[in-house]
Amino acid sequence: MTCTQCHREIDEHWNFCCNCGARLHPAFSHRRLMRSATDSKIAGVCGGLAEYLDVDSTLVRLFWAILAVVPGGIVGGIVAYLVAWVIVPKAPLPVSAPIVAKPTPAG
Repeated sequence: MTCTQCHREIDEHWNFCCNCGARLHPAFSHRRLMRSATDSKIAGVCGGLAEYLDVDSTLVRLFWAILAVVPGGIVGGIVAYLVAWVIVPKAPLPVSAPIVAKPTPAG
């Protein structure tokens, strides 16, 4: 791998160039926790958390329901859900391809 700043050969597993100190890999991943716009039952909190953690949304919903029912849960599933609903931003709707009308044969 070649450093983008000093153009010297370096090991591809390094985060910084040993010659000039330039960052080679981004500091943060590009994933953000957002409420899901497509996998939503109430507000999309569980769907968004499932997308962020890369797990099935049913498992997240099941865990959240158990947390809401168990007395003395961490914060209480219902309160935590409401807080997440307010704090976590809504993901934008996915953009679909424009629909183009097919011409009908004149008959």
